[in-house]
Amino acid sequence: MAAGDMKTPLLAGSSSDTLEPLPCSRGDPVIGIIGSGDYSRSLAIRLVASGYGVIVGSRDPKRIAKGLFPDGVELRSQREAVAGAERVVFAALYPEHYYTLVGLEDVLAGKVLVDVSNATRLNSGKPSNAEMLAELFPQSRVVKGFNVISAWALQAGAHSGSRQVLICSGCPDSKATVIQLARRLGFIPVDLGGLAASGNIEEVPLQLFPSWGGPILVTFLLFFFFYGYNFLKRVLLPYLSDGEHNFYQLPLQMVNETLSAVALVMLALVYLPGLLAALLQLGRGTKYTRFPDWLDRWMCRRKELGLLSFLCAGLHAVYSMCLTLRRAAGYTLVNTAYRQVKAGVENSWVEQQVWRSDLYLSCGILGLGVLTLLAITSLPSVGNALNWREFTFVQSGLGYAALTLSIMHTLFFGWDFTFFPEDYPYYLPPVYLLALILPCVVLVGRVLLELPCLAFRLAKIRRGWESSRLRPPQSPETNRALPESFGDV
Repeated sequence: MAAGDMKTPLLAGSSSDTLEPLPCSRGDPVIGIIGSGDYSRSLAIRLVASGYGVIVGSRDPKRIAKGLFPDGVELRSQREAVAGAERVVFAALYPEHYYTLVGLEDVLAGKVLVDVSNATRLNSGKPSNAEMLAELFPQSRVVKGFNVISAWALQAGAHSGSRQVLICSGCPDSKATVIQLARRLGFIPVDLGGLAASGNIEEVPLQLFPSWGGPILVTFLLFFFFYGYNFLKRVLLPYLSDGEHNFYQLPLQMVNETLSAVALVMLALVYLPGLLAALLQLGRGTKYTRFPDWLDRWMCRRKELGLLSFLCAGLHAVYSMCLTLRRAAGYTLVNTAYRQVKAGVENSWVEQQVWRSDLYLSCGILGLGVLTLLAITSLPSVGNALNWREFTFVQSGLGYAALTLSIMHTLFFGWDFTFFPEDYPYYLPPVYLLALILPCVVLVGRVLLELPCLAFRLAKIRRGWESSRLRPPQSPETNRALPESFGDV
């Protein structure tokens, strides 16, 4: 974000030698920067390293500590810095200080003025900082940009931080100049249109995980539902009816069971919108009709849902390993051994239970491993290295493999206990049985879509084919000339 005049560097201990400056020739363009704070210093370091000449303008150049800016940067007054810049001037100061620049209107006339400030709060309803700057200097070409790049990213280099620079302006030529400058600095410029978009750009750094709100809310709602259901079934009702004190299960055992159920349902929610979209396309007979807004938003949040599912599955694995470390587990083991000795049982080996435990543990480990691979490939640095077919195979093919293994893990855990009446106290089914409903529906739906009669029709629709009831009426000659599966890519 933009900064005002400050003496102390933002990054303590950092020097101007973070980036080796390129040798500048007389033909290198000179960039002006108004302001001598942290952001101005970082921007100057990056510009000098990219071969630009830099003049920094301050209200009092003599107050700037020696060595604060890299060699090759000229420190002048604000008027001298603006006058010395060839075309581009960065306004690296807070918006409340814009009025102090009014006296520079004559030297700023005709130059590209880049506003790097951020909004102070979201949805203020007021004109953006860039729009106010454009009103103050109508003879200048105001461009909004570089506010989403931190001072650290500027000093460390484009490859060490976010590489996208959001840019907008009402002057196409000035915007093209700043876009070219961003490319030379090693960033990726993104043109967002006219200066009316500056308000949205200024609010970007203030947004806190904007795409995670819905998935996190769904995760918490599922957690509270399954945890509350477990509490009702295993703690509250036994205490009210029989006086059993099972409250010791609240902090670890019940949390572990809840996390497993949430992870399974969240993984099913990742692939359910794809099935619903396929059903809509089959029913409509075309791919050119928009999905409902809620389905569009749901499909855009699948990555976040998958990562939260992976988080819950990982926590479930850690909690499961800690179950045997509990004092309650030690007491239970001692009591079981005492009862066996008292009953004269010499061999407590149960072949069926041995197979059950090995199978559900093996499926759970494999499912978590595949889910880990999905989480890794969702990282931009990894996903960008895959082509579309590889990415689709990992996210869809291996994703359904992870869902299948997770369902098998739960089924082997439940074994045949589902058919025992004692597993339904107070007529309430076990939690794992509730958690299996949606994943099984998704898996069965996916298998049905693989049937040739549905898969072939869906493939044609996605290649542009439309149902005959949606095609415009054509003459017999035109119908004979068109193939059956015509359509756009």
